[in-house]
Amino acid sequence: MSSLTLNILNPADVEQAKSRSRLPAWLKRPVPQAGMRYTNDVIQDLRLETVCESAKCPNRSECWSQQTATFMILGNVCTRPCGFCSVPRGKTEALELDEPDRVAEAAQRLGLSYVVITSVTRDDLPDGGAEHFYRCVVTVRERTGAKVEVLTPDFRGNRAAIHRVIESRPDVFNHNTETVPRLYDRVRRNAEYQRTLNLLKQVKDTAPEMPTKSGLMLGLGETTEEVLQVCADLRAVGCDMLTLGQYLQPGPQYLPVERYVPPEEFEEYGRLTRAMGFSMVASGPFVRSSYHAGEMAEQVEI
Repeated sequence: MSSLTLNILNPADVEQAKSRSRLPAWLKRPVPQAGMRYTNDVIQDLRLETVCESAKCPNRSECWSQQTATFMILGNVCTRPCGFCSVPRGKTEALELDEPDRVAEAAQRLGLSYVVITSVTRDDLPDGGAEHFYRCVVTVRERTGAKVEVLTPDFRGNRAAIHRVIESRPDVFNHNTETVPRLYDRVRRNAEYQRTLNLLKQVKDTAPEMPTKSGLMLGLGETTEEVLQVCADLRAVGCDMLTLGQYLQPGPQYLPVERYVPPEEFEEYGRLTRAMGFSMVASGPFVRSSYHAGEMAEQVEI
């Protein structure tokens, strides 16, 4: 005789789950549409990927309506299973050697004076895609004269690969910390906290004049003390610019939001981290690594 086991959920747990899924008022805002079509047409025509789409960024409508986007190179499949990210993962494809030219063409058509280039993580490539990053930065600058910010993966700590990206002379070198060390195994699998700090330190040691930047998502279960310790660690390796934003669950299969951090707490984080000596801090619910990146860079006079 078979038996049937019923899993009875605690009503309090159900209510808590519902509460976490409801967006608070400060995370609701109008969605701009004007100008989006042109940006979309450029991206589609040139067969480019953007982190705006792949990572389901909540700012996509705003940015695209202003004819700006963050280009994602090295394909649209990532080799790491991060619990927070909606970028597809699985079997990667060969690099598209004309991608640097297409990124430069898009930047030219959109009239960008500041270009942010990020990528999927490609642990399957010997250099993690560093040479491709180099070519993209150089080609965009030669074609458009724009300033370029890179937002790179960690290249598995490959110092030669990191150095090759530095050699492209990006105007800002960005690499995200994402979360606090205690949560790395759950949030940022196959990454290492110290490896992130080492990368940022290498950039500063190699090119002291090159601004470095990093960012964290809040709302994944971190404590205030942990966040401030990470920020202190970033300053200790010379990180100049910091972004702090709210994690938003991109779908039911991803890590849940543990807490929606209210705007006043973001303001306090901004106050405390500026006091640590960062040259520029953007702290708020909708802040993302590349959100208004050009305006952020202007304020540090790069």
